[in-house]
Amino acid sequence: MQAEAPGAMHVAFADLIDLAARKVGGKALLANDEFFAPKESMLEPGRGVFIADKYTERGKWMDGWETRRKRVPGYDWCIVKLGLPGAIHGIDVDTNHFLGNFPEYASLEACEVDGDPSPESLAEDVSRWTELVPKQRLRGGSRNLFAVANERRFTHVRLNIYPDGGVARLRVHGQVLADWHALKKAGLVDLAAAANGGSVVTCNDQFFGTKDNLIFPGRAANMGEGWETRRKRVPGFDWIVVKLATAGTLRRAEVDTHFFKGNFPDRCSLEGIHLEEPLLDFANATHLQWKELLPQSKLQADHCHVFEKELKDVGPITHVRLNIFPDGGVSRLRLFGEPA
Repeated sequence: MQAEAPGAMHVAFADLIDLAARKVGGKALLANDEFFAPKESMLEPGRGVFIADKYTERGKWMDGWETRRKRVPGYDWCIVKLGLPGAIHGIDVDTNHFLGNFPEYASLEACEVDGDPSPESLAEDVSRWTELVPKQRLRGGSRNLFAVANERRFTHVRLNIYPDGGVARLRVHGQVLADWHALKKAGLVDLAAAANGGSVVTCNDQFFGTKDNLIFPGRAANMGEGWETRRKRVPGFDWIVVKLATAGTLRRAEVDTHFFKGNFPDRCSLEGIHLEEPLLDFANATHLQWKELLPQSKLQADHCHVFEKELKDVGPITHVRLNIFPDGGVSRLRLFGEPA
């Protein structure tokens, strides 16, 4: 495992969903110290900002989690409940803007618990925690990326920093592992939802709003929490490919343009395909035989469009491509179906 220096090459796990992000339900439950900056900020979007002349009664305001200078032996820690339980494949301990006050080292532990135990009980029961990232040296003002080789399902993580200092953001990238026994009892399942294990594989454009937003829980809080492409100045259309949580037959689709008013797509269509093997390059895979699920359909501004009778039954599929004509923004895509 090795931290990423500024300008270092990208790592594959960073494309996976952040299981701990606030916008998917992640919560910073308990920290032993948050004197200078609150633990909750670690799970916010972005990398944090720096405001030169902003201070609080306790000192310099920092966008992240920051503990006081330690004058006794030991280290600081924070317990985070994952918004989406799953297998962790890598973490990003981002010390952006923390230069003379970043931790020298960090490590990460994780556990899986049922129900909603108290944060204090989790902190006291050291036997339940599994070390995923051993103590590693950090760089200041950098994304410190560490891969994880573990396929187990986890619900909580514990970030340890040595001996003290500040972390701007914590990202816990991985794969959602849903409780399919419970989901199947509920009838139709949103096969695209990130909470159920769906993922956005790729898209041709995400200039204004990132692709993963499309399948996040709940309705977007603003226009920035959707998927939005730039204005198209050439012929063509924009598209995005979603890998379903499991193969299934689509029965209902919802295309939500919530908050998109002067920039919603004029029309949309849906296509599906069943793939036996993973495919990485959808953009250049001209051999794929996509089947039409929904013909081009007119869209409205700031509206949740529900398609049922219009959908074609093409049997079980593993991937869905949403096409928007010619460009614009979509807040959420819901694909309800019967798991195969």
